[in-house]
Amino acid sequence: MKIAIYGSRRQAPYADSIQRLLRHLCLAGAQIFMDRKLYVHLAEDLGFSLSGIEMAPADFAAMGNIDLTLSIGGDGTFLRTAAWVGLSQTPILGINTGHLGYLAPLPVSQAADFVDNIMNGDYATEQRTVLEVVSPQVRGSKYALNEVVMAKDDSASMISAEAFIGDIELATYKADGLIVATPTGSTAYNLSAGGPIVQPTAPVRILTPIAAHSLGMRPLVISDDTELSVTVSGRGHSFRLTLDGRSSTLPMGTRVIIRRAPFHVIVAQPHGTGFPSVLRSKLLFNA
Repeated sequence: MKIAIYGSRRQAPYADSIQRLLRHLCLAGAQIFMDRKLYVHLAEDLGFSLSGIEMAPADFAAMGNIDLTLSIGGDGTFLRTAAWVGLSQTPILGINTGHLGYLAPLPVSQAADFVDNIMNGDYATEQRTVLEVVSPQVRGSKYALNEVVMAKDDSASMISAEAFIGDIELATYKADGLIVATPTGSTAYNLSAGGPIVQPTAPVRILTPIAAHSLGMRPLVISDDTELSVTVSGRGHSFRLTLDGRSSTLPMGTRVIIRRAPFHVIVAQPHGTGFPSVLRSKLLFNA
């Protein structure tokens, strides 16, 4: 079995659990490729012996067909792992060494005990919708698993985001910004801005204004098979476009098209750790 591993570089408190996980994977006969930054962190900073573990090439596709990718960290690490995996649609299992760990339901202290499940493919998977941003002004990755945010610069006044669903005008959002979230991202920035929690596999997306300058501007759920176009204007010269935390500055008047990407992120998780249980355990739903 071929396994790729990506992780954050703040793993000192979890060194024993990670060493145990790697040892169990090697003993089980897994072929392991590890992202270079994590490899260097474990080997040089923490003194791990990584015998039998290969440093992954920069291009994920160069490793061939990977059966499973392990993401060691928190939700931010999982998003970076998804960007690393890219269009391969390799299942990603989140191993939590972060805080909330909504996308990483397996505690690192239990990861080694889950190795037999990993090797036998004994885990559940879910397909998660990804957003694709289309604009000639956007550089780098144009995909987001959680959300796309159009927001004012720190020193600017509010923006006006003129939104269309297909060719039909929806609204002009006068606000500090506009969040377009996937169901996976509904519990991230969207939730803190007053948007709804949505089941992660639902075929929808959420539009949530940030500090709207009108009582009539409320979060809205629309079908994810529609194309959303947003033209941002305002008194400033530019605005921020952020995809899963990756920000760029675009000139006012830029039109941004947001649509469903032609691939999914496959989330792997232990059986019994799906949406309802995560709501109760991570977000204290019904507490």
